[in-house]
Amino acid sequence: MFFISLLHKSHVIATKMKKILKVDSPNDYARFVDAPVLHPLVSIIHYDELAPFRHSLNNYGVYGLFIQRQFPRILSYGMKTLQVSDASIIAVEPGQIGGLEDNGERISLSGWVLLWSPELLHGTDLERQINRYQFFSYFFTDSLRMEPDEWLCITQLLTQMRQELTKQREQSRTCSGSEQTKHDDSSSLRSILLGYLRLILEYCNRIYLLQISEEDMGSHDLLKRFHDLLQKYFRENRQLSNGLPTVAYCASELAYSPRYFGDIVHKATGGTAIGYIHNYVINQAKSLLMNGHNISETSRLLGFDFPHHFTRLFKKITGLTPSEFLGK
Repeated sequence: MFFISLLHKSHVIATKMKKILKVDSPNDYARFVDAPVLHPLVSIIHYDELAPFRHSLNNYGVYGLFIQRQFPRILSYGMKTLQVSDASIIAVEPGQIGGLEDNGERISLSGWVLLWSPELLHGTDLERQINRYQFFSYFFTDSLRMEPDEWLCITQLLTQMRQELTKQREQSRTCSGSEQTKHDDSSSLRSILLGYLRLILEYCNRIYLLQISEEDMGSHDLLKRFHDLLQKYFRENRQLSNGLPTVAYCASELAYSPRYFGDIVHKATGGTAIGYIHNYVINQAKSLLMNGHNISETSRLLGFDFPHHFTRLFKKITGLTPSEFLGK
């Protein structure tokens, strides 16, 4: 049986087709795998210390780094599958979907998970700089592969970070009620957590930059700007007046001819520019649907003229209608 929603209130959406774990706070996942809860805004999980647990396909409302010696060999990441090498890192950010749907199997993993709420970053330099860590984006469809010394440095930082949380948690037990909550999330502790987090992200960024070869940087930069353009388009709700973004629009905004732009995207991804746009749109659609919007609302919010146009594209991309996806 699937006990998570009853025992841990982890907001699992169970459907006939999908079981989605909504990770709206770092501790939603900690409770799912039965790991200690150490802080309201940060979760540090050491897989090696846990009993076997089930797979989960996660809808993230938090940032996360999965730092593991081994992963399930094939994972979902947005609309794609991701093949992961040993001793590597997968990064996730709010709004993304990833993992492996619960199939009843219980697994044991080796490594660490670091999850943190966007609230931890509010008002800090790191909040303003987080977008420069390009390994969080869907367009980067590889894991960060670590050398032994990189594994050692990052896991030592995680160990020290967890020790700080554990020490603070022990000290807070002498307090009660609201005083305990304030002690758990004091400004001094936040500063310490942010310091460790910056170091870990800089190590990840160094791995990322070394992994991206110079000859690939041109097309990689284009994909980054293409992705950012789509994010901006929907963030500013342009789809409500202009409809879905077109290849011609994106090419013009990025100062390319449509044909040349399409050629570069094809060389970098193996797919078409319009396919990249459609995949992006359907990723947004899945998040909207899983957050309670019906098919008509989702269609309208994404800029489709008619719901059946949305349904047709959704089935073309996913193999399911939106209703089948939700299990209705």
